[in-house]
Amino acid sequence: MNGRKKILLAGNANVGKSTVFNELTGMSQHTGNWTGKTVDSASGGYYYKFVDYTLVDLPGTYSITGLSEEEKIASDIIKSNDYDCVVCVVDATCLERNLKLVLEILELTDKAVLLLNLCDEAEKKNISINVETLSKLLGIPVVRATARSGKGINELLETVHLVCSGGIRPAPVKHGFSSDEGSLYKINALAGKIAFECVTRLPSKKERIEARLDRILLGKYSSIPVMLALIALVMWLTVVGSNYPSQLLQQLFSFLEERLAGLLISVGVSEGFVSLAVYGVLRVLFWVVAVMLPPMAVFFPMFSYMEELGLLPRLAFNTDSAFACCGGCGKQALTTCMGYGCNAVGVTGCRIIDSPRERLVAILTNSLTPCNGRFPLLIAIITMFFAKSSFACALLLTAFLCASIVMTLLCSLCLSKTVLKGEQSIFVLELPSFRKPKIPSLLKNTIKQKVLKVLCRAVITALPAGLIIWLFANVSIDGVSLLAYASRALDPVGRFLGMDGVMLLAFILAFPANEIVLPVALMAYLSQGEMSSYSSLSELREILVANGWTVKTALCTCMFSMFHFPCSTTLLTVYRETKNFKWTALSVLTPLLAGVTVCALCNLLMSA
Repeated sequence: MNGRKKILLAGNANVGKSTVFNELTGMSQHTGNWTGKTVDSASGGYYYKFVDYTLVDLPGTYSITGLSEEEKIASDIIKSNDYDCVVCVVDATCLERNLKLVLEILELTDKAVLLLNLCDEAEKKNISINVETLSKLLGIPVVRATARSGKGINELLETVHLVCSGGIRPAPVKHGFSSDEGSLYKINALAGKIAFECVTRLPSKKERIEARLDRILLGKYSSIPVMLALIALVMWLTVVGSNYPSQLLQQLFSFLEERLAGLLISVGVSEGFVSLAVYGVLRVLFWVVAVMLPPMAVFFPMFSYMEELGLLPRLAFNTDSAFACCGGCGKQALTTCMGYGCNAVGVTGCRIIDSPRERLVAILTNSLTPCNGRFPLLIAIITMFFAKSSFACALLLTAFLCASIVMTLLCSLCLSKTVLKGEQSIFVLELPSFRKPKIPSLLKNTIKQKVLKVLCRAVITALPAGLIIWLFANVSIDGVSLLAYASRALDPVGRFLGMDGVMLLAFILAFPANEIVLPVALMAYLSQGEMSSYSSLSELREILVANGWTVKTALCTCMFSMFHFPCSTTLLTVYRETKNFKWTALSVLTPLLAGVTVCALCNLLMSA
């Protein structure tokens, strides 16, 4: 066995393929994109019995005879024969469904091993699989495993080694399947026949409980209220859980600012430079971190927990019909939920949508979802003008989120009827079993892959934003700052939208980071050269009311916060995903036109 051996990992979504990959490679992986594609790829290496192995994780797919990017990639690689073994990972709790892909793969290669994963889940459901019979019917070796606990991994290593070295020569039974409709029907029938001969199933207590839960979560009348209640709970926990840490961070950063400013002045640095560097650039950076980090640290882990628990796929199932009526698909509900944490993450998440047209619809409408950076402004205004308690605030925030979903559906419909006309794709979504997430690994992966990554992007964009805002506030013409000139020029447009020129300018200057809308507006209202904070919401309310704010102003500001142009990070992500200036520009116009329309209507109705 000279040279490095190449192993492919293939399987449906939610069969534990990534867990198998991590167990074999020890998380020593490289993540990128397949050549010319936007679908994520992962490869890694491991060493076994004096042989180096390269493990390639194929995209999770239900077939290799379809037209989606994932299916084309998997099919092309398997047909290339440029590998030494394919490990087909299947879920032991739903063998029949998983066997359809396995049978398609066995028509293309003889070098295959079947990994029967999640055997512990199968035992809990009283599902027994005769491995010897399954191996005989397929003509390839079968290995039982529970990858998340490491069981069966050593046996898999040995089996793959023997296949690569010729110690085991798989002889799959060929059936002459092709991609036409008749062959696909035969595959389904054969998968059912094999599962019938190999699987013995008895009713289990867990299965009965899951069935009851699904009757509630997927029920005709109960599904939407229950899902709304869950979202309201997440919002309440985010509001309550992030307030105190955010205040502590602001106090810490304020202390550091004063110490750093004092140090710089003591060594002879000019007060103008200190104002620019510390109270301009650094203050904006500190503000973004203090306001953005705590809500993300609460929201993203809860989102991941719901995803691993199995709630989010059910949310997508419940909203599929609504999105389908508007030219999208149920997976757009998942990308919309991702946008609550960060719109850039939501745009990247649109890769899970197979149809290029529907993927574009989801990308262009994701900024209609209020992200984590917009929550502080919404929460502050709701608390000051509409609600008195955190519970009432969470309910109103949930109502605003529902309004954003309605707007997402309307804009998706408009795009599907105009610039993105096309045929509706068939949405296939597997509803996984309810699983208890592993909290330590969930927190580790969420903080590393989402919280810190998003925060780093926000920090990078906050630095130039601090410089620009400081210049606007401190550069004057005839004794009037650029900030005052610009806000006066924008005041007619702001009044038309039910706000004023100061708030409209604050949204524009906050293009790099939505978190700084309120401090920029406060700086303009108080005619200060530096961004300033506030000791309490009651003090802030007094400042806003003194500058002409009413309930109408508060409502229109909330609406424009939800529906306006995406931030710089999201806009850059849209371009990276679409590689097209036209779609990038449309991703700005779509939410902006929605916001202008809603605010103008609110202003008109509340002024009548």
